[in-house]
Amino acid sequence: MTFSALRILKEGLTGNKGWRPHWRDPDPKGEYDIVIIGGGGHGLSTAYYLAKEHGLKNIAVLEKGYIGGGNVGRNTTIVRANYMMPGNSEFYSHSLKLWEGLEQDLNYNAMLSQRGQLALFNSDAARDAGVRRANAVINQGDDAEILTVDQLRREVPYLDYDQTRFPIYGGIMYRRAGTARHDAVAWGYARGADRRGVEIIQNCEVTGIDIIDGVVQGVQTTRGAISAKKVAIVVAGRSSQVAAMAGMRLPIESHVLQAFVTEGLKPVINHVVSYGMLGHFYISQSDKGGLVFGGNLDMYSSYAARGNLPMAEHVAEAAMTLMPIIGKARLLRSWGGIMDMTSDGSPIIDKTHVDGLYLNAGWCYGGFKAVPASGNCFAHLIAQDRPHPAATKFRLDRFRTGTGLMDEEGTGSHHNLH
Repeated sequence: MTFSALRILKEGLTGNKGWRPHWRDPDPKGEYDIVIIGGGGHGLSTAYYLAKEHGLKNIAVLEKGYIGGGNVGRNTTIVRANYMMPGNSEFYSHSLKLWEGLEQDLNYNAMLSQRGQLALFNSDAARDAGVRRANAVINQGDDAEILTVDQLRREVPYLDYDQTRFPIYGGIMYRRAGTARHDAVAWGYARGADRRGVEIIQNCEVTGIDIIDGVVQGVQTTRGAISAKKVAIVVAGRSSQVAAMAGMRLPIESHVLQAFVTEGLKPVINHVVSYGMLGHFYISQSDKGGLVFGGNLDMYSSYAARGNLPMAEHVAEAAMTLMPIIGKARLLRSWGGIMDMTSDGSPIIDKTHVDGLYLNAGWCYGGFKAVPASGNCFAHLIAQDRPHPAATKFRLDRFRTGTGLMDEEGTGSHHNLH
């Protein structure tokens, strides 16, 4: 089933009775060539690119819940390529290019909106660091534009430029950044993978990983044992728990990141706006009119997909400091995503010490924007047993050896500072 303007018109005129499910709902087989643990954005994109670019079809994606119910549906939907460290810079540049062709590739509307991201400065030091980052982004071949306060007043007049506690000194505008519809991204990749023969098994939790003499044999699940030549772990905030089934202790802590959305409003915010005032704050306006915003991590480890009131108050204070015009907007809901945080703020895409077992984890704040490149690079690794050129730095052993660390946050190896 393909999508087109004529198809949408036809279904609208005939009661929308001709649409079919986007993907099948099969029972798991006893054996696959490749089993992917995790049916979020990263797992589904991995399956899609394994089938599309490497011609592999005997693949199962195992999701303990339903497609779109995990972190891929619990984020603030920001797409950007403004990383600075070698290794991260080229990877996120690769991801942004894939984003820009994604809807045509999938024949699916992921609602990508390259409305631009504005990163504000609130001190001389922040401006100096921002200029350095902008130069690194430009050197990578992506876009970054330094805006003065006068330029900002003309382009984003709704900010409070007169408050003195966290004054606005300028900002960086990334014109190609923006947002996408998170669940649509998951649905698009699920549909694309299914059309190429991948089996997506929902409500199938992995309870064990079978290993004999250092070689992976398959997995144990709530729907029976499944044999596989290769097994890939792509479970975001649950990475440490699943890896422990293979006897691995990962350099990852899981933290909750809260997000919030207001009632629908008339268009007021044209860009994604981020501001490192009270730690961090970011906001955009969805296509439905709701203001979507968030801030810092809840500063304790947790596997609970919910937040706490002190952080909600903290984020609301930041919102009111930056743009008091939204003070009367009613908050509709909040949610928490489980973040898999590495000590250097950068991800892992690598083989493990177990033959046939692969790991994709540690996305920190970069998970959603990384979905296309993560799947593309992880599929390359699984299919060819060598890293994709855009992901050569994401080695697991860098935490053991201390070499090759990519301190993207610039805060050192301290989770509480990420």
